[in-house]
Amino acid sequence: MLLLLVLSFCFLSESASTTPFPKDLEPINTVDSEQSYQYPGFQGLLQDNDTLRLGLDFQRMLRINHMLYIAARGNDTCHTCSHSLLAPLLPPVFQKLTWKSKDVSKCTVRGKNSDECYNYVKVLVPRNDETLFACGTNAFNPTCRNYRMTSLEQVGEEVVGQARCPFESGQSNVGLFAGGDFYSATMTDFLASDAVIYRSLGDGRPVLRTVKYDSKWLREPHFLHAIDYGNYVYFFLSEIAVEYTTLGKVVFSRVARVCKNDNGGSPRVLERYWTSFLKARLNCSVPGDSFFYFDVLQSLTNVLQINQRPAVVGVFTTQANSIPGSAVCAFYMDDIEKVFNGKFKEQRTSDSSWTPVPDEQVPRPRPGMCAGDGPAAEYKSSVQFPDETLTFIKSYPLMDEAVPSVNDRPCFTRTSSRSKLTQIVVDVSAGPYKDRTVMFLGSDDGRVLKVLASTHPNDSFGSKLLEDIDVYNPSKCNVQGQEDRRVLGLELDKDHHALFVAFTSCVIRVPLSRCTPTRTCLASRDPYCIWLRTGSCANMAPGFKYQTPRSLSWFRKNIQNFMIYPLKQSFSTLSDSILNTHWSFYQLHRVGPSFPSFSSV
Repeated sequence: MLLLLVLSFCFLSESASTTPFPKDLEPINTVDSEQSYQYPGFQGLLQDNDTLRLGLDFQRMLRINHMLYIAARGNDTCHTCSHSLLAPLLPPVFQKLTWKSKDVSKCTVRGKNSDECYNYVKVLVPRNDETLFACGTNAFNPTCRNYRMTSLEQVGEEVVGQARCPFESGQSNVGLFAGGDFYSATMTDFLASDAVIYRSLGDGRPVLRTVKYDSKWLREPHFLHAIDYGNYVYFFLSEIAVEYTTLGKVVFSRVARVCKNDNGGSPRVLERYWTSFLKARLNCSVPGDSFFYFDVLQSLTNVLQINQRPAVVGVFTTQANSIPGSAVCAFYMDDIEKVFNGKFKEQRTSDSSWTPVPDEQVPRPRPGMCAGDGPAAEYKSSVQFPDETLTFIKSYPLMDEAVPSVNDRPCFTRTSSRSKLTQIVVDVSAGPYKDRTVMFLGSDDGRVLKVLASTHPNDSFGSKLLEDIDVYNPSKCNVQGQEDRRVLGLELDKDHHALFVAFTSCVIRVPLSRCTPTRTCLASRDPYCIWLRTGSCANMAPGFKYQTPRSLSWFRKNIQNFMIYPLKQSFSTLSDSILNTHWSFYQLHRVGPSFPSFSSV
């Protein structure tokens, strides 16, 4: 007897040993451009000639409380714009800040095109509850400033942006404040030859960086995300793999970490450099006789809860010269820690293979540990570490094992389309009982996929592609007849039932759901849809409250009274798992106003 198990669900606690290659899910609902053209958008300051000629040049988007900050090109246009998400009608509460570069002439003398010599804002992060920290390329002379969140007034003097902000807009970078220190990952020089993970601006700790021009530490990295978690700051990036060179330059995705209490090494070894820097590969692949890898990280979430465990979720794609494909993989934070506590990887000679470092060759205290913690508890500061430990970490920062994904497989794949996924944002508390996980996935063809991800091991119905939304609007986003459909950013605003989708020349506000009386909530499977007492389906916008649900037997008895049209399957044969999944959409009533509009300026 042949038993074929087809598993299309994600985030399960148990996995099958062999499964077919996952097929692309078909969307339950498709939102075409005719409908999405109605969604409002922001295009920058259209009265500005440079904006009309070059577009918005979106760089960053940040939502804090009820404000959305949009960072873009800063010369004669919108450097940082803040929109009040509470503004119900035109005109919205809107502030704009223009930060012009004073070094344009020096930039052009260096051989750069004048259009490259604007001030592109590459860093926009909260420094504290009242202050924004922003850094711009400033015509290839990076500079940073502090601004008040409420008024966008500058606070204090400018700060040199080198090692905190890249020199040009096309270079990748990440940054965050943790414990009063600013952690950044970027390029430090005009020629983009020196990649660095850097700590600065703190009062009590020294400035630290990665070892310069050492490919074992960083090799042509593309920085994607940084997270403050526990005793560490984690950096997520893709880079050229030093351990895999037989087929030329191959990109691997990594997670790296540094200790927040790292004070650098001794005057003899690693002085002013990280003593805790470690990195490991992220394994996002479809298992089988021959693993199919999605090696290139594109976007990552902050830490969230998957199956009651802290985790991150990321979008990965295949190699640039490979078959187009995209996948979503989740990684538990404790699995990342297990790898960092495992074996190190080494290459004994330039011609030999990379192999694990034998345990007896690893010095004590274990390299990469935080001073004052665990095996390094007796050392109050990293400057006290033995030279043997410091020398080892300088030569062997790479871990042997890769971090496995949740369930050892992607939770969503897309391989039949030539487009690739580029961005992700996840809502782990969707639905009236905040127990559903919804992923929004942006792509390079201007679409957003809305996926209902299963998080329950016993749910045999699996993940569902709820909607395929064509978001890109040429009338709002094209510049001089040219279009760039790549989704550059996603920002979720559940308080106002909105998803902000950023392209290079516009930001579009998309409702989280499109529930109408002509659609059935049960058939749509959408956690953002609810049944009204009138028997119609509506968006679960802010202001909805739900009552304690009736018993399952009552629901089974009365379900036909609520359906707009019957399903092909008889209601009497619906399984308890279906009813348990969807009966919470009933017994809701609306008590508040609808969400406000988002309008262009």
